[in-house]
Amino acid sequence: MDLTRRHFSQTSLAAILAAQAAPFIVRAQDAKKHRVVLIGSGWWGMNILNCALDSGACALAALCDVDERMLTKACETLDKRGVSKPKLYKDFRECLAAEKPDIAIIATPDHWHALIMIEACRQGAHVYVEKPIGHTILEGRAMVSAAAKYGRTVQVGTHRRASPHNRSAREFIRAGKLGKLGLIKCFVSYGGGPETPKRNVAPPPGLDWEFWCGPAPLRPFCGDLTNVWNGGIHPRGFRNFMDYANGQIGDWGIHWFDQVLWITGLQHPTSCHSTGGRPVRGPAVYTAAEQTTDAPDSQVATWTFADGPTVTWEHRLFAGNPQEKGENVGVHFFGEKGVFHLGWQKGWTFYPANGKDPELHEDAQLGQPDGQNIRELFADFLSAIRTGTRPLCDIEGAHRATTMSLLGNLSMKLGRSVAWDGLKETTGDAAADALLRRPYRGAWQYPVV
Repeated sequence: MDLTRRHFSQTSLAAILAAQAAPFIVRAQDAKKHRVVLIGSGWWGMNILNCALDSGACALAALCDVDERMLTKACETLDKRGVSKPKLYKDFRECLAAEKPDIAIIATPDHWHALIMIEACRQGAHVYVEKPIGHTILEGRAMVSAAAKYGRTVQVGTHRRASPHNRSAREFIRAGKLGKLGLIKCFVSYGGGPETPKRNVAPPPGLDWEFWCGPAPLRPFCGDLTNVWNGGIHPRGFRNFMDYANGQIGDWGIHWFDQVLWITGLQHPTSCHSTGGRPVRGPAVYTAAEQTTDAPDSQVATWTFADGPTVTWEHRLFAGNPQEKGENVGVHFFGEKGVFHLGWQKGWTFYPANGKDPELHEDAQLGQPDGQNIRELFADFLSAIRTGTRPLCDIEGAHRATTMSLLGNLSMKLGRSVAWDGLKETTGDAAADALLRRPYRGAWQYPVV
């Protein structure tokens, strides 16, 4: 069957999906019932947990969260699906030591990923940890080392590798159908406008704010307590506070950088230059009375590779999506034979350089209710545990993709380009290398494994 305009051959697609589906097939009767704990029981953590329970191979042992509201809502959700109330914990160390789980799912804010993942591995658990894997680059290195030291399987939530259209996109590009790649552009654009500061207020009852901040700086809690789900930094706003996360380049960027490295086989950039700011949201506010976010509302970054094309990133949180062709998120691969847009909800489209050739398109096949493919990724995780093979989204690959995000912010903070030796994990610059880690607050110790 010929490829027709804007539709990938159904015969070809069926063959690709059949070949790729095999790693995701896990029959409940063949799988051990893994005892699972969820650390970070908010909406995304519950998405992952529901996929784990749906697999038929997992049994919930405990939930752990520093916010009692999250635990209450999670238990209500579990009750609706007929799951008995699990044990509840606030301290992840107590949870891991008491339960000794087979699997720990970590869905906390970024600044907690490293300490919890390393402790889970030390306690003997396999780990599913959310992206980006760390808040600073050397946290990621400690996480990679911990997985190796304790011999644990670690899957990272860069779940786009498990999406059928992302996998067929990889096959398309690796088959040489774009020819030589000259440029790769990753991007995200959303609407938005000036930001109004939120009041600093006492944390809501049931939230241990001191513990929530943990090793990161202790900022005041901010938000509107009349709506417990719009609390400023917590529960959903933390990604745009640089003390706890790394803005859009750390949230969305990690997905697309992971796709670039996975598809092309590139590993380490040799340099990075990034600029960004808040021209629309306005200067960050942080006073005793109120605060805003402090992540950039727009950022541009460029990475060079010794053995590949230039890779760029651009995000903006204003002006919506009027100028881009296609979806407002994704990657454009520019090759000698045309342009390939890999997106999220709209699948992928190939625009050939020869105008006489047909455009090719494949729709996305996403799971619900959140338009992702977590079910397939968790099935791969269980298969990797059972067989002792490398999971699809392994910790080493996620560390490289996270490093790209963090180098972008590091360059932006310094206000200049930085070189990068990916094997030695150094910039060769004392001022830049000082930003590969950060001091931890209080008694918390920066991880070295």
